[in-house]
Amino acid sequence: MKKGIWYGIAAYAMWGFFPIYWKMLHDVPALQVIGHRIAWSFILLMAFVFITKQWNEFRSVAFNRKTLGIYSIAGVLLSLNWLVYVWGVNAGFIVETSLGYFINPLLSVLLGVIFLREKLRPMQWLPVVIAAVGVTYLTITYGRLPWIALSLAVTFGLYGLVKKLSPLGSVFGLTLETGIVFPIALVYLIVVQANGTGGFLHDGSTVDLFLIGAGIVTTIPLLMFASAAKEIPLNMIGVLQYFAPTIQFFIGIFIYKEPFDTTRFIGFGIVWVALIVFWVENIIAHRTPVEPIPELGE
Repeated sequence: MKKGIWYGIAAYAMWGFFPIYWKMLHDVPALQVIGHRIAWSFILLMAFVFITKQWNEFRSVAFNRKTLGIYSIAGVLLSLNWLVYVWGVNAGFIVETSLGYFINPLLSVLLGVIFLREKLRPMQWLPVVIAAVGVTYLTITYGRLPWIALSLAVTFGLYGLVKKLSPLGSVFGLTLETGIVFPIALVYLIVVQANGTGGFLHDGSTVDLFLIGAGIVTTIPLLMFASAAKEIPLNMIGVLQYFAPTIQFFIGIFIYKEPFDTTRFIGFGIVWVALIVFWVENIIAHRTPVEPIPELGE
């Protein structure tokens, strides 16, 4: 279990430091960055599948109409999430991107209620309402809807919902997701290379290495997370998942000096209070034996 915890910490820490990596590609359009991230991730994941001799297993479970349909939706949602995130980071909104991943767990709970008919304990509604108050406050004080944060929370929340209904493990799943959108990414990259607007092979070897490396920094934490998920409890993963947005938040403020005034502190503070209530309620609920709530139809 100790090994699993370290894998989990390493995975979320890598995700947390992503803004620094994507900032190295700030001169490359976000759509091109995502095209390369999809392409190189798919190539590396397929190499991993072949090297570990899992191709036959992957082929047997992946290529049927239902599975392809589910992962087509997942691939589109993940691509949109990546695009908004990279654009937000390089447009100077790292702090707001971190807000999206702070909100995400609470939104995922709400999506479970709406789409999966999951039951919430009465006190579980409280953090959802508090978070909504925080977002409303930020909308008023920003003078605009924090659309980057909400877009990230919604796309990743819906992605998580689709993954909950999907049959494959994390490695096979990401391989299929990136494989489905890979042809689109490849055609787009070929077009921008042909018309001379592509960053790859035009903006120097450093940019080339970072574009290729986008696949590496995507797959390595995924494999670490997959290993961690097998060895540590789900509630531990729930705690570790806040490492990434916390690191991103501090990177945005202290490294890239993004504005964070009192009004934003209050808005974020309301969201953090919601998360604390969410944690405490879960801890209490899992320590106190309760009668199971019957599912609909029982």
